[in-house]
Amino acid sequence: MAASTPTTLFRPIMARRIFWLVPAVFVLALAVFWLAQWWRGPVVAAYRVERGPLVQDVVATGRIVTPSRVNVASEITGVVIKRLVDRGDSVRPGQVLLELRGDQAQAERAQARAALQQLVAQTRPQAQAALRSAESALKLARSEAARARAQAVQGAVSQQALEQAEQAQAAAEQQLRSAQAAWVAVRPGGAAEAQLRAALAATEAVQARSVIRAEVAGQVLTRNVEAGDTINPGQVLFTLARAGATEVSLPVDEQNLEHLALGQDATCLTDAYPNRAFAARLTFIAPAVDTASGTIELRLTVARPPAWLRQDMTTSCDIVTGRRRDALVVPNDALRAVAGDRAQVLAWRAGKAVEQAVRLGLRGLVASEVVSGLRPGEVVIADRAVSPGQRVRTRLQGLPAAGASEAAASNEVAGAPR
Repeated sequence: MAASTPTTLFRPIMARRIFWLVPAVFVLALAVFWLAQWWRGPVVAAYRVERGPLVQDVVATGRIVTPSRVNVASEITGVVIKRLVDRGDSVRPGQVLLELRGDQAQAERAQARAALQQLVAQTRPQAQAALRSAESALKLARSEAARARAQAVQGAVSQQALEQAEQAQAAAEQQLRSAQAAWVAVRPGGAAEAQLRAALAATEAVQARSVIRAEVAGQVLTRNVEAGDTINPGQVLFTLARAGATEVSLPVDEQNLEHLALGQDATCLTDAYPNRAFAARLTFIAPAVDTASGTIELRLTVARPPAWLRQDMTTSCDIVTGRRRDALVVPNDALRAVAGDRAQVLAWRAGKAVEQAVRLGLRGLVASEVVSGLRPGEVVIADRAVSPGQRVRTRLQGLPAAGASEAAASNEVAGAPR
Protein backbone atom coordinates (compact mmCIF):
# COMPACT_ATOMS: atom_id res chain seq x y z
CA MET A 1 0.00 0.00 0.00
CA ALA A 2 1.37 3.37 -1.06
CA ALA A 3 2.11 6.06 1.55
CA SER A 4 -0.15 9.30 1.70
CA THR A 5 1.31 12.47 0.31
CA PRO A 6 1.18 15.83 2.27
CA THR A 7 -1.20 17.34 -0.30
CA THR A 8 -3.67 14.55 0.27
CA LEU A 9 -3.66 15.13 4.06
CA PHE A 10 -4.08 18.94 3.73
CA ARG A 11 -7.35 18.82 1.77
CA PRO A 12 -9.62 17.54 4.59
CA ILE A 13 -8.14 20.05 7.00
CA MET A 14 -8.83 22.98 4.65
CA ALA A 15 -12.39 21.78 4.06
CA ARG A 16 -13.08 21.70 7.79
CA ARG A 17 -11.63 25.23 8.25
CA ILE A 18 -13.73 26.65 5.42
CA PHE A 19 -16.83 25.00 6.90
CA TRP A 20 -16.37 26.90 10.17
CA LEU A 21 -15.10 30.12 8.58
CA VAL A 22 -18.22 30.86 6.47
CA PRO A 23 -20.63 31.05 9.45
CA ALA A 24 -18.13 33.10 11.40
CA VAL A 25 -17.79 35.60 8.56
CA PHE A 26 -21.60 35.77 8.27
CA VAL A 27 -22.03 36.40 11.99
CA LEU A 28 -19.30 39.01 11.90
CA ALA A 29 -20.99 40.74 8.97
CA LEU A 30 -24.30 40.77 10.83
CA ALA A 31 -22.60 42.22 13.89
CA VAL A 32 -20.90 44.91 11.84
CA PHE A 33 -24.21 45.73 10.11
CA TRP A 34 -26.05 45.87 13.46
CA LEU A 35 -23.38 48.06 15.00
CA ALA A 36 -23.51 50.38 11.99
CA GLN A 37 -27.27 50.66 12.25
CA TRP A 38 -27.07 51.19 16.00
CA TRP A 39 -24.48 53.89 15.52
CA ARG A 40 -26.65 55.66 12.90
CA GLY A 41 -29.68 55.58 15.23
CA PRO A 42 -33.34 54.59 14.85
CA VAL A 43 -35.57 55.56 11.92
CA VAL A 44 -37.93 58.40 12.90
CA ALA A 45 -40.64 60.42 11.14
CA ALA A 46 -39.50 63.73 9.72
CA TYR A 47 -40.60 66.53 7.39
CA ARG A 48 -38.78 68.61 4.82
CA VAL A 49 -39.32 72.33 5.38
CA GLU A 50 -40.77 73.83 2.20
CA ARG A 51 -42.30 77.04 0.95
CA GLY A 52 -46.00 77.18 0.10
CA PRO A 53 -49.36 78.81 0.83
CA LEU A 54 -50.59 78.93 4.43
CA VAL A 55 -53.89 79.92 6.05
CA GLN A 56 -54.29 80.79 9.74
CA ASP A 57 -57.63 79.80 11.27
CA VAL A 58 -59.59 79.97 14.48
CA VAL A 59 -61.94 77.00 14.75
CA ALA A 60 -64.84 76.96 17.20
CA THR A 61 -68.20 75.31 17.73
CA GLY A 62 -71.41 77.21 18.44
CA ARG A 63 -75.08 77.37 17.54
CA ILE A 64 -77.38 78.98 14.99
CA VAL A 65 -79.28 81.89 16.57
CA THR A 66 -81.47 84.83 15.60
CA PRO A 67 -80.69 88.43 16.63
CA SER A 68 -83.35 88.13 19.34
CA ARG A 69 -86.17 85.99 20.66
CA VAL A 70 -89.53 87.26 21.84
CA ASN A 71 -91.67 85.65 24.55
CA VAL A 72 -95.40 86.18 24.01
CA ALA A 73 -97.47 86.23 27.20
CA SER A 74 -100.98 87.20 28.32
CA GLU A 75 -101.76 90.31 30.38
CA ILE A 76 -104.98 88.90 31.82
CA THR A 77 -106.40 85.67 33.17
CA GLY A 78 -108.61 83.82 30.74
CA VAL A 79 -109.63 80.61 29.01
CA VAL A 80 -108.21 79.89 25.56
CA ILE A 81 -110.99 79.33 23.01
CA LYS A 82 -108.86 79.28 19.84
CA ARG A 83 -105.17 78.74 18.97
CA LEU A 84 -104.29 79.89 15.46
CA VAL A 85 -100.55 79.14 15.03
CA ASP A 86 -98.15 76.28 15.69
CA ARG A 87 -94.39 75.71 15.85
CA GLY A 88 -92.59 76.57 12.64
CA ASP A 89 -95.24 79.01 11.43
CA SER A 90 -94.10 82.42 10.21
CA VAL A 91 -96.04 85.35 11.65
CA ARG A 92 -96.30 89.04 10.83
CA PRO A 93 -96.83 92.00 13.19
CA GLY A 94 -100.43 92.18 14.39
CA GLN A 95 -101.30 88.60 13.42
CA VAL A 96 -103.65 86.86 15.87
CA LEU A 97 -101.98 83.98 17.69
CA LEU A 98 -104.81 82.93 20.02
CA GLU A 99 -108.12 84.16 21.46
CA LEU A 100 -109.43 84.15 25.03
CA ARG A 101 -113.02 84.09 26.21
CA GLY A 102 -114.04 87.78 26.66
CA ASP A 103 -117.70 87.80 27.74
CA GLN A 104 -117.20 90.16 30.70
CA ALA A 105 -115.03 92.53 28.68
CA GLN A 106 -117.66 92.68 25.94
CA ALA A 107 -120.39 93.49 28.50
CA GLU A 108 -118.30 96.27 30.05
CA ARG A 109 -117.57 97.70 26.63
CA ALA A 110 -121.29 97.70 25.73
CA GLN A 111 -122.09 99.46 28.99
CA ALA A 112 -119.48 102.15 28.32
CA ARG A 113 -120.82 102.66 24.79
CA ALA A 114 -124.37 103.03 26.13
CA ALA A 115 -123.25 105.65 28.66
CA LEU A 116 -121.56 107.66 25.92
CA GLN A 117 -124.60 107.43 23.66
CA GLN A 118 -126.82 108.58 26.54
CA LEU A 119 -124.62 111.63 27.00
CA VAL A 120 -124.83 112.54 23.34
CA ALA A 121 -128.51 111.78 22.82
CA GLN A 122 -130.06 112.78 26.15
CA THR A 123 -127.91 114.47 28.76
CA ARG A 124 -126.29 117.01 26.44
CA PRO A 125 -129.57 118.23 24.81
CA GLN A 126 -131.18 118.54 28.26
CA ALA A 127 -128.27 120.61 29.57
CA GLN A 128 -128.40 122.82 26.48
CA ALA A 129 -132.16 123.38 26.95
CA ALA A 130 -131.68 124.12 30.63
CA LEU A 131 -129.04 126.73 29.76
CA ARG A 132 -131.33 128.47 27.31
CA SER A 133 -134.20 128.45 29.85
CA ALA A 134 -131.91 129.91 32.51
CA GLU A 135 -130.79 132.66 30.12
CA SER A 136 -134.43 133.55 29.36
CA ALA A 137 -135.39 133.49 33.06
CA LEU A 138 -132.48 135.79 33.90
CA LYS A 139 -133.43 138.17 31.12
CA LEU A 140 -137.01 138.38 32.47
CA ALA A 141 -135.85 138.75 36.09
CA ARG A 142 -133.55 141.65 35.14
CA SER A 143 -136.40 143.37 33.31
CA GLU A 144 -138.73 142.97 36.28
CA ALA A 145 -136.10 144.24 38.70
CA ALA A 146 -135.42 147.31 36.53
CA ARG A 147 -139.14 148.09 36.32
CA ALA A 148 -139.52 147.70 40.10
CA ARG A 149 -136.61 150.06 40.75
CA ALA A 150 -138.14 152.71 38.45
CA GLN A 151 -141.55 152.42 40.07
CA ALA A 152 -140.03 152.53 43.56
CA VAL A 153 -138.46 155.89 42.73
CA GLN A 154 -141.88 157.18 41.75
CA GLY A 155 -143.46 155.58 44.85
CA ALA A 156 -145.61 153.28 42.72
CA VAL A 157 -144.36 150.08 44.43
CA SER A 158 -143.31 149.30 47.96
CA GLN A 159 -139.78 148.65 49.10
CA GLN A 160 -140.73 145.04 49.76
CA ALA A 161 -141.79 144.54 46.14
CA LEU A 162 -138.47 145.98 44.97
CA GLU A 163 -136.53 143.60 47.18
CA GLN A 164 -138.51 140.63 45.90
CA ALA A 165 -137.73 141.61 42.29
CA GLU A 166 -134.01 141.93 43.04
CA GLN A 167 -134.00 138.55 44.85
CA ALA A 168 -135.66 136.94 41.82
CA GLN A 169 -132.92 138.42 39.60
CA ALA A 170 -130.19 137.04 41.90
CA ALA A 171 -131.85 133.60 41.87
CA ALA A 172 -132.03 133.67 38.08
CA GLU A 173 -128.34 134.59 37.88
CA GLN A 174 -127.45 131.64 40.16
CA GLN A 175 -129.59 129.31 38.08
CA LEU A 176 -127.83 130.50 34.91
CA ARG A 177 -124.39 129.83 36.42
CA SER A 178 -125.47 126.31 37.37
CA ALA A 179 -126.83 125.68 33.90
CA GLN A 180 -123.62 127.02 32.33
CA ALA A 181 -121.50 124.72 34.52
CA ALA A 182 -123.65 121.74 33.61
CA TRP A 183 -123.36 122.58 29.91
CA VAL A 184 -119.59 122.99 30.09
CA ALA A 185 -119.34 119.48 31.58
CA VAL A 186 -121.44 117.79 28.92
CA ARG A 187 -120.69 119.89 25.83
CA PRO A 188 -118.68 118.26 22.99
CA GLY A 189 -115.11 117.72 24.20
CA GLY A 190 -116.10 118.39 27.82
CA ALA A 191 -115.13 116.53 30.97
CA ALA A 192 -118.09 114.14 30.94
CA GLU A 193 -117.45 113.10 27.37
CA ALA A 194 -113.72 112.70 28.02
CA GLN A 195 -114.45 110.55 31.07
CA LEU A 196 -116.87 108.32 29.23
CA ARG A 197 -114.58 107.95 26.22
CA ALA A 198 -111.71 107.02 28.55
CA ALA A 199 -113.90 104.39 30.20
CA LEU A 200 -114.83 103.04 26.77
CA ALA A 201 -111.16 102.92 25.72
CA ALA A 202 -110.32 101.06 28.92
CA THR A 203 -112.97 98.43 28.25
CA GLU A 204 -111.81 98.13 24.65
CA ALA A 205 -108.22 97.67 25.87
CA VAL A 206 -109.36 94.91 28.21
CA GLN A 207 -111.22 93.25 25.37
CA ALA A 208 -108.18 93.63 23.09
CA ARG A 209 -106.08 91.75 25.65
CA SER A 210 -108.29 88.74 25.10
CA VAL A 211 -106.84 88.53 21.58
CA ILE A 212 -103.11 87.72 21.70
CA ARG A 213 -101.24 89.13 18.68
CA ALA A 214 -97.67 89.01 17.42
CA GLU A 215 -95.86 92.30 17.99
CA VAL A 216 -93.00 91.50 15.59
CA ALA A 217 -92.43 89.44 12.47
CA GLY A 218 -90.75 86.10 13.05
CA GLN A 219 -91.11 82.34 13.34
CA VAL A 220 -92.81 80.40 16.12
CA LEU A 221 -90.18 78.33 17.94
CA THR A 222 -92.23 77.04 20.88
CA ARG A 223 -95.88 77.00 21.97
CA ASN A 224 -97.02 76.19 25.49
CA VAL A 225 -100.81 76.47 25.23
CA GLU A 226 -103.82 74.64 23.83
CA ALA A 227 -107.49 75.47 23.38
CA GLY A 228 -109.28 75.05 26.71
CA ASP A 229 -106.28 75.99 28.86
CA THR A 230 -106.68 78.61 31.56
CA ILE A 231 -103.78 81.04 31.42
CA ASN A 232 -102.49 83.61 33.90
CA PRO A 233 -100.86 87.02 33.41
CA GLY A 234 -97.18 86.72 32.50
CA GLN A 235 -97.40 83.07 31.44
CA VAL A 236 -95.24 82.51 28.32
CA LEU A 237 -97.47 81.18 25.55
CA PHE A 238 -95.18 81.35 22.50
CA THR A 239 -91.52 82.02 21.79
CA LEU A 240 -90.81 83.77 18.48
CA ALA A 241 -87.50 83.95 16.66
CA ARG A 242 -87.51 87.53 15.49
CA ALA A 243 -87.12 87.96 11.75
CA GLY A 244 -83.70 89.24 10.73
CA ALA A 245 -80.23 88.09 9.80
CA THR A 246 -79.32 84.53 10.75
CA GLU A 247 -76.27 84.40 13.02
CA VAL A 248 -73.89 81.88 14.54
CA SER A 249 -72.99 82.36 18.19
CA LEU A 250 -69.47 81.09 18.97
CA PRO A 251 -67.80 80.98 22.40
CA VAL A 252 -64.07 81.25 21.67
CA ASP A 253 -61.11 81.06 24.05
CA GLU A 254 -59.98 84.57 24.96
CA GLN A 255 -56.41 83.69 23.90
CA ASN A 256 -57.60 83.99 20.29
CA LEU A 257 -58.55 87.67 20.57
CA GLU A 258 -55.28 88.91 19.07
CA HIS A 259 -56.08 87.02 15.85
CA LEU A 260 -59.70 88.15 15.46
CA ALA A 261 -61.06 91.20 13.66
CA LEU A 262 -64.46 92.26 12.37
CA GLY A 263 -65.07 91.41 8.74
CA GLN A 264 -63.11 88.15 8.69
CA ASP A 265 -64.62 85.42 6.53
CA ALA A 266 -65.59 82.00 7.83
CA THR A 267 -66.76 78.65 6.52
CA CYS A 268 -69.31 76.78 8.62
CA LEU A 269 -70.59 73.22 8.83
CA THR A 270 -73.46 71.80 10.88
CA ASP A 271 -73.50 68.44 12.60
CA ALA A 272 -76.78 67.66 10.83
CA TYR A 273 -75.40 68.40 7.34
CA PRO A 274 -71.62 67.87 7.58
CA ASN A 275 -71.15 67.96 3.80
CA ARG A 276 -72.99 71.24 3.21
CA ALA A 277 -70.79 74.24 3.96
CA PHE A 278 -72.07 77.81 4.06
CA ALA A 279 -70.30 81.15 4.29
CA ALA A 280 -70.44 83.61 7.19
CA ARG A 281 -68.66 86.76 8.31
CA LEU A 282 -67.50 87.91 11.74
CA THR A 283 -69.68 90.92 12.65
CA PHE A 284 -69.60 91.07 16.46
CA ILE A 285 -67.02 90.52 19.19
CA ALA A 286 -68.42 90.74 22.72
CA PRO A 287 -67.07 93.64 24.80
CA ALA A 288 -66.43 91.42 27.83
CA VAL A 289 -64.99 87.98 28.56
CA ASP A 290 -67.00 85.37 30.44
CA THR A 291 -64.98 85.02 33.63
CA ALA A 292 -66.43 81.60 34.44
CA SER A 293 -65.37 79.94 31.18
CA GLY A 294 -62.61 82.25 29.94
CA THR A 295 -64.35 82.60 26.59
CA ILE A 296 -65.62 85.53 24.55
CA GLU A 297 -68.71 85.42 22.38
CA LEU A 298 -68.47 85.99 18.64
CA ARG A 299 -71.38 86.52 16.27
CA LEU A 300 -71.05 85.52 12.62
CA THR A 301 -73.68 86.79 10.18
CA VAL A 302 -74.91 84.37 7.53
CA ALA A 303 -75.82 86.59 4.58
CA ARG A 304 -77.48 83.80 2.61
CA PRO A 305 -78.71 81.14 5.04
CA PRO A 306 -79.61 77.84 3.34
CA ALA A 307 -83.22 76.71 3.59
CA TRP A 308 -82.32 73.68 5.73
CA LEU A 309 -80.71 75.76 8.48
CA ARG A 310 -82.58 75.53 11.81
CA GLN A 311 -82.42 77.37 15.10
CA ASP A 312 -79.95 76.01 17.69
CA MET A 313 -78.16 73.72 15.20
CA THR A 314 -74.67 72.80 16.38
CA THR A 315 -72.27 74.51 13.99
CA SER A 316 -68.48 74.41 13.57
CA CYS A 317 -66.93 77.49 11.99
CA ASP A 318 -63.46 77.99 10.56
CA ILE A 319 -62.61 81.71 10.71
CA VAL A 320 -59.75 82.75 8.42
CA THR A 321 -57.59 85.16 10.43
CA GLY A 322 -54.54 85.33 8.15
CA ARG A 323 -53.19 84.14 4.81
CA ARG A 324 -49.76 83.84 3.14
CA ARG A 325 -49.19 82.93 -0.50
CA ASP A 326 -45.54 81.97 0.00
CA ALA A 327 -44.55 80.98 3.53
CA LEU A 328 -41.80 78.73 4.88
CA VAL A 329 -43.97 76.01 6.39
CA VAL A 330 -43.23 73.56 9.21
CA PRO A 331 -45.81 71.03 10.50
CA ASN A 332 -47.09 71.77 13.98
CA ASP A 333 -46.22 68.31 15.31
CA ALA A 334 -42.55 69.16 14.75
CA LEU A 335 -42.79 72.20 17.05
CA ARG A 336 -41.66 72.00 20.68
CA ALA A 337 -41.79 74.37 23.64
CA VAL A 338 -44.08 76.85 21.90
CA ALA A 339 -44.32 80.17 23.73
CA GLY A 340 -46.04 82.91 21.79
CA ASP A 341 -44.16 83.32 18.51
CA ARG A 342 -41.13 81.36 19.78
CA ALA A 343 -40.61 77.60 19.53
CA GLN A 344 -37.99 74.85 19.27
CA VAL A 345 -37.51 72.20 16.61
CA LEU A 346 -35.12 69.27 16.21
CA ALA A 347 -33.33 69.73 12.90
CA TRP A 348 -31.64 66.70 11.32
CA ARG A 349 -28.05 67.68 10.62
CA ALA A 350 -25.12 65.34 9.93
CA GLY A 351 -27.17 62.37 11.13
CA LYS A 352 -28.01 63.95 14.49
CA ALA A 353 -31.03 65.71 16.05
CA VAL A 354 -29.96 69.29 16.66
CA GLU A 355 -32.11 71.63 18.74
CA GLN A 356 -32.93 74.82 16.83
CA ALA A 357 -34.85 77.90 18.02
CA VAL A 358 -37.32 79.34 15.52
CA ARG A 359 -39.62 82.36 15.35
CA LEU A 360 -43.15 81.75 14.11
CA GLY A 361 -45.49 83.87 12.00
CA LEU A 362 -48.95 82.68 10.99
CA ARG A 363 -50.27 79.63 12.79
CA GLY A 364 -52.11 77.32 10.41
CA LEU A 365 -54.43 74.47 11.21
CA VAL A 366 -51.71 71.79 11.00
CA ALA A 367 -48.66 73.84 10.06
CA SER A 368 -47.09 77.17 10.93
CA GLU A 369 -44.96 79.78 9.22
CA VAL A 370 -41.29 79.94 10.21
CA VAL A 371 -40.00 83.51 10.01
CA SER A 372 -36.45 82.71 11.11
CA GLY A 373 -34.30 79.79 12.30
CA LEU A 374 -34.72 77.39 9.35
CA ARG A 375 -34.00 77.35 5.62
CA PRO A 376 -36.00 75.76 2.81
CA GLY A 377 -35.03 72.13 2.30
CA GLU A 378 -33.97 71.45 5.90
CA VAL A 379 -35.37 68.38 7.61
CA VAL A 380 -37.11 68.57 11.01
CA ILE A 381 -37.95 65.61 13.24
CA ALA A 382 -41.55 64.96 14.29
CA ASP A 383 -40.92 62.07 16.72
CA ARG A 384 -41.34 63.34 20.31
CA ALA A 385 -39.23 60.50 21.70
CA VAL A 386 -36.05 61.83 20.05
CA SER A 387 -33.71 63.84 22.28
CA PRO A 388 -31.29 66.60 21.19
CA GLY A 389 -27.91 65.17 20.11
CA GLN A 390 -29.30 61.71 19.40
CA ARG A 391 -28.23 60.01 16.16
CA VAL A 392 -31.25 59.14 14.04
CA ARG A 393 -32.21 58.23 10.52
CA THR A 394 -35.22 59.96 8.99
CA ARG A 395 -38.21 58.79 7.03
CA LEU A 396 -39.63 61.80 5.22
CA GLN A 397 -43.38 62.31 5.27
CA GLY A 398 -45.63 64.58 3.26
CA LEU A 399 -47.17 67.61 4.95
CA PRO A 400 -50.36 66.58 6.80
CA ALA A 401 -53.68 67.60 5.25
CA ALA A 402 -55.57 70.40 6.99
CA GLY A 403 -58.76 68.41 7.02
CA ALA A 404 -57.21 65.69 9.19
CA SER A 405 -57.12 67.99 12.19
CA GLU A 406 -60.25 70.05 11.62
CA ALA A 407 -62.45 67.73 13.60
CA ALA A 408 -60.12 67.77 16.57
CA ALA A 409 -59.59 71.53 16.75
CA SER A 410 -62.00 73.51 18.87
CA ASN A 411 -61.85 76.88 20.61
CA GLU A 412 -58.18 77.39 19.90
CA VAL A 413 -55.94 78.90 17.28
CA ALA A 414 -55.89 76.26 14.60
CA GLY A 415 -52.60 74.42 14.57
CA ALA A 416 -51.62 75.09 18.19
CA PRO A 417 -49.46 72.28 19.61
CA ARG A 418 -51.48 69.34 20.76
